[in-house]
Amino acid sequence: MIKLKTIKEIKELKGKRVLLRVDFNVPLDENGNIRDSFRIEKSLPTIKYLKRKKAKVILITHLGKPKGRKVEKLRLNNVQKKLSSYLDFKIKKLDDCIGEKVERKIKKMKEGDIILLENLRFHKGEENNDKNFTRLLAKLGDIYVNDAFSVCHRPHSSIVGLPYYLPAFSGFLLEKEVEVLTHISEKAKKPLVVIIGGAKVSSKITTINLFLKKGGIILIGGKVANIILGVRNDLKLRGKSLEKEAGVAKKIKLEEGKVYLPLDVVVKRRKNNSICIKNLSADKIKNINLIFDIGDQTIELFSKIIKKGRTIIWAGPLGLFEDSLFEKGTKIIGREIVKNKNAFKFAGGGDTSLALLKFGLRERFDFVSTGGGAMLAFLGGEKLPGLEILKK
Repeated sequence: MIKLKTIKEIKELKGKRVLLRVDFNVPLDENGNIRDSFRIEKSLPTIKYLKRKKAKVILITHLGKPKGRKVEKLRLNNVQKKLSSYLDFKIKKLDDCIGEKVERKIKKMKEGDIILLENLRFHKGEENNDKNFTRLLAKLGDIYVNDAFSVCHRPHSSIVGLPYYLPAFSGFLLEKEVEVLTHISEKAKKPLVVIIGGAKVSSKITTINLFLKKGGIILIGGKVANIILGVRNDLKLRGKSLEKEAGVAKKIKLEEGKVYLPLDVVVKRRKNNSICIKNLSADKIKNINLIFDIGDQTIELFSKIIKKGRTIIWAGPLGLFEDSLFEKGTKIIGREIVKNKNAFKFAGGGDTSLALLKFGLRERFDFVSTGGGAMLAFLGGEKLPGLEILKK
């Protein structure tokens, strides 16, 4: 178990300026409205604790991928409104995260005040871990607290830079994520069933291979399965990104009885100027770009395996669940998981969490991680820079 310096170890918080790194990188709709506020909700215990202790709370986060530019749609105005509604307390939001204006506003803070700074990634220095940017951020606080497990695999300024300038501690959410993931890594009851979906093969291969070594049964769907099926059926995968993913897919050990790929899939085709949707045997796939969900035979097979699991881990949806035409695989597999009363049920990743919300299943899981990439990196045995720097 990783031993972290925790927020409870801070002897005096009253009047201290606490730079609290949260992850409010929430999914947005086309108009910039928040589709799921799960990550905001999970940060509330740490924020409330700091407020009760009469700290001056300065929230820092990113949203989306603005790549060092100010993108209006990615401003934190809607996050501010949502957070204020949860706390029943007016949260001030500033228009930047560094600079003299920001410093002046923070100097005027009173004990128990909460300020939300603007999107960190509007500055290139955040993702580049630029020392000058980090120093400007560090000037704003007396103490640094990291409660953003979901970005602990990123060597960014607000994750690994600030602890060099300020006393650094973990928040309650970060501590809980590490505790649960460590338990899964070290003490998972068997049969262990791991469901892998979503997009990138490259981010999931170490996790797949690790759980195979632990005697896990791996069920694969989503784009990950599509690419593996493409490689298996010798289909040409056009585009540099797909070719790279195909190269990674070849390294996955497809052990019989341990790794299960879709037997059939749901495809979408255009025929006579209309859309044709049908189940198709996986060995008859000609184009992976036509696959949008797992098929009925696969749902039946995966469901039988899930019923026997004592630990079930789910990372990534099994199809284009946002579209009602292709939600069946993800929805039914989710329902089968929660029906298993004997299993510890764990899920993670933004898209997985969003799917669980859509189908009303999130509260029926034992734990849902705020992390996707960070969760997979941790479970894959990688050292997360954001955790390493907070170790005792």
